[in-house]
Amino acid sequence: MGKKVLVALTMCFGMVLGAFGTARASGETAAILPPMSVPMAKYLAANPDAKKALMASLAQTAGSTPRFVTSAGGTWANVTLALHSGGFVNPFLLTDGSVVVQTADNRKFWKLSPDAQGNYADGTWTQLADLPKIGGVQYAPLYHAGAVLPDGRLIFMGGEYNGSDTEVWTNLGAIYDPIANSWTPVSAPTGAGWSMIGDAQSIVLPSGQFLLASCCSYKPPSDAILNPQTLGWTETGAPRHGGSYQDEQGYSLLPDGDVLTVDIWTDYNSKTEPTNTELYVPKRQSWVAGPQLRQSVTDQRVCGTYEIGPAVMRGDDTLVQFGANTGCPAGGSRLDPTQVLDITLNKWIQGPYVPVVCGKTGRRPCTLPDAPAAVMNDAKILFAASSGYGEAPTHFFEFDPNNVIVEVSDPLENSKDRGAYTYSLLDLPNGQVLMSDFSSQLEVYTPADPQVDDYAPIITSAPKTVQPGGTYTLAGLQLGGRTQGVGYGDDEQMATNFPIIRFTNMASGDVVYARSMDFSGYSVADNAPSAASFTVPTGIETGASKMSVIANGAASAPIMVNVQ
Repeated sequence: MGKKVLVALTMCFGMVLGAFGTARASGETAAILPPMSVPMAKYLAANPDAKKALMASLAQTAGSTPRFVTSAGGTWANVTLALHSGGFVNPFLLTDGSVVVQTADNRKFWKLSPDAQGNYADGTWTQLADLPKIGGVQYAPLYHAGAVLPDGRLIFMGGEYNGSDTEVWTNLGAIYDPIANSWTPVSAPTGAGWSMIGDAQSIVLPSGQFLLASCCSYKPPSDAILNPQTLGWTETGAPRHGGSYQDEQGYSLLPDGDVLTVDIWTDYNSKTEPTNTELYVPKRQSWVAGPQLRQSVTDQRVCGTYEIGPAVMRGDDTLVQFGANTGCPAGGSRLDPTQVLDITLNKWIQGPYVPVVCGKTGRRPCTLPDAPAAVMNDAKILFAASSGYGEAPTHFFEFDPNNVIVEVSDPLENSKDRGAYTYSLLDLPNGQVLMSDFSSQLEVYTPADPQVDDYAPIITSAPKTVQPGGTYTLAGLQLGGRTQGVGYGDDEQMATNFPIIRFTNMASGDVVYARSMDFSGYSVADNAPSAASFTVPTGIETGASKMSVIANGAASAPIMVNVQ
């Protein structure tokens, strides 16, 4: 496989090299490290002139284009700066309502806690424990697998980069305990195919099990499930129906509990663009063929990137898969497609094309090879897109429930200088969306429309009286919501389909979040029953309070609780 792919890449890069340019204009700074497929990265390593040209095309250019502002959509606000000047990446929501972010390609870790009104823009920052050294090697991944587990711990596995600007596809891993503020190394699964994990995809199954893929193994393809108590792994079935390779593919959780992946490498050396999908069936621990796409959403073979866009579930039992057509010169300038999977009909339908408003002139097609999307609590999808293979500027859009795309305002900072792959999005408990862009300036996006209650959890059983420091159990329906919240190709996974517990004091209006854990399920099915435990913060105000359960930014109807 590798030799055929490199031959194809050599041909395509020879045709498109001129598109990247070969020199930087004055005022440009170094490009942000991009996520890449293994074959593309290996080709660039063997062809330094091609890599230099690519990085020049991705370099940031100060003042390269005006910021786009419109009255459509929501609004952006800056988050209070941390006492730290490095670039933040890959935010995760912990079960106590705080957000943790990593300094890009670095061991440093930080926590953002909301203020007394539950506002993250005015929150406070705390430095956390550094990522660990493992076998004498500092773990500092960029573009890796990750998830919040049912016990509230955060796991990282792999990394395309590890503290350097050279791809290593590490198989190191670590798990973070927010109570102890400490990291514990996690060994990779054993057996063939696990020497590299890299930018692998991962997902938490409805049962709460963590499913991990190996990014780069194809003889055989490899998937494994983590035992969180022993931190050991059990091999499980891996996709085989559309080819035996998973690099750059994403995993999406469906309402029936199956996991969807869109195949990228089917007949990789043919002129036919792939349209097949596969489904992991947890009960069988194996993969089966999924519904055929109406149109390929991967980048064109001739462009050689082998990328795909984000996929996100919506609360109406449809999934939106964004395309990744970079429109390289050899492949033409086709529009970037979207496809919508109707879960009920098990059938893909054609979605809208991404608008043609990107590039320096604002006249190039926008596209999403490794770009973020987040389902908001108003049922719209916020997403970022830029032209080509992550070329500045980046613009933002909303994809509404009627499958219509509307351009919204750019963030307040940096979008004119960055490609879409530099952005991460995260659903917050207050209904906003947090954005990071490899700078120290995070922003929040506030939707213009009110919450759609069908997306919210429903409390069926909860204590009426609680005490500070006490641990309790509640039950309800769709406590994980109707979506995983966010998507980003394969390189980042920051799902928020788990319950966040919020207390609002009736007298003061102050907001605190309990730490939730022991989730009985991560299902995104309509009215799926589940339960969770939570620990009331010791500093909570006493008296009458409203308690809500939140998933992906959508809050349940509150119940009254007396804090004694």
